[in-house]
Amino acid sequence: MRIVLICPYSLSLPGGVQGQVLGLARTLRQRGVSASVLGPCDGPPPEPGVISVGPSVSLAANGSVAPLAPDPQAIRRTLEVLAALRPDVLHLHEPLVPGPALTALLAGSVPAVGTFHASGRVPAYVWLRPAVRAVARRIGLRTAVSPEARALAERWLGGACHVLPNGVEVERFAKADPWPVPDTPAGTGRAILFVGRHEPRKGLDVLLRAFAKLERRDAVLWVAGEGPQTAALAASAPDNVEWLGRISDRELAGRLRTAAVFCAPSLHGESFGVVLLEAMAAGTPVIASDIAGYRDVARDGREAVLVPGGDAAALADGLRKVLDDTTLAGRLVEAGTARAAGFSMERLAGRYVELYESLLARTP
Repeated sequence: MRIVLICPYSLSLPGGVQGQVLGLARTLRQRGVSASVLGPCDGPPPEPGVISVGPSVSLAANGSVAPLAPDPQAIRRTLEVLAALRPDVLHLHEPLVPGPALTALLAGSVPAVGTFHASGRVPAYVWLRPAVRAVARRIGLRTAVSPEARALAERWLGGACHVLPNGVEVERFAKADPWPVPDTPAGTGRAILFVGRHEPRKGLDVLLRAFAKLERRDAVLWVAGEGPQTAALAASAPDNVEWLGRISDRELAGRLRTAAVFCAPSLHGESFGVVLLEAMAAGTPVIASDIAGYRDVARDGREAVLVPGGDAAALADGLRKVLDDTTLAGRLVEAGTARAAGFSMERLAGRYVELYESLLARTP
C-alpha cells in the first residue's frame, strides 16, 4: 500500500500539523507501509521521505501566520510528483487549505482521507460555504484531531468526521538525552520551558508577567521560538529569562527531559495540545491554560495543573505549586506518562492503516 501524506504548511518550519505529518509518516514506515510526505519546504527537505513542492509564503490565518505554497509552481510540482508516485491513498492534512493538499483533492481520482486540525473560526468556510462543501464531498473519509475540530468541520462542511486525536512518538521523548541543567542563583538548576510562536494567542506575555511574580524562586525561564512579539517582550522581560530562538526537535526533546515544568499559557486557537503530550512523554510536569484544546489532553489536578487563560496571578500560583511541591510534581509526571502512552503515534498509525484499507475496500 502506497500512501502519500500531504501537508499544506512548510515542513522546514516547526508546527503542530507538520510534526504530526512527519511523525505519522515515520511510524507508518516502521509498520512496513510505503509512506511519502509532500509539502512546501524552505530549503532542503528536513528528512528522508519528504518531497518538496517549493518554498512557502507567509499568509495570515487564524490569528497566526501560515507558511503556505499556493503558487502555480507548487501546483505543477504537486501534480508531477503524484503522477510519478501513483499512490493508492492520499492522506490530506487540512485538505481545503490552498496549496498541494487542495490541488491533489481537486485534480485526482485517488481515494483521499482528509484530516482537519483547525478549531475556532475559519473565515473561508463561512464566506465560501457552498464551494467548500462541494469540494469537501471529494474526500472519501474525514477525520478530525479533536471534538472542537470535528464540530468546526461538520458545521460548515457537512458530513461526518471520525475523531482521531493527534499522536506522540513516546519513545523519542522518553529516551531523549537530557539537556544540561541551567545555572541558577541557588544552584538548583530548575528551568521552566515555553515553546511556541511569539504572538498574542500563545500567551507568552502572560507567562513573563507570572514569572516576574515568582519572588526569590530559584529558576530560569527557557523561551523557545520566535515571532512578531519577540523583540518587544525580550526588551521588558524580567531577569533569568533565556531566549533560545528556534530550536531543533532534538533540542526540544532534551530540554523537555531536563525542565522542572513545561508551561503552555495559550489563550485560544489550540485544537489539540500535542505539545503537552510531548512534555508528559518526557516525564515533565505540565501547567497550562484551561482551554478546550488542552482539556482534551490533560485533566486538571491529574495530568496537569490548568489555570484560567490570561490570568498571570493564577499562572504564578500554579508555577509555585509545581516547583515547590515535589509530591504534586511526581503525581503529575506519573499520570502524564500514562496519558501520553494512550496517545502513542504507534496506536494512531494503526488506526489510520485501518481507515486506508477500509477506504480502498469500498473504492471501485
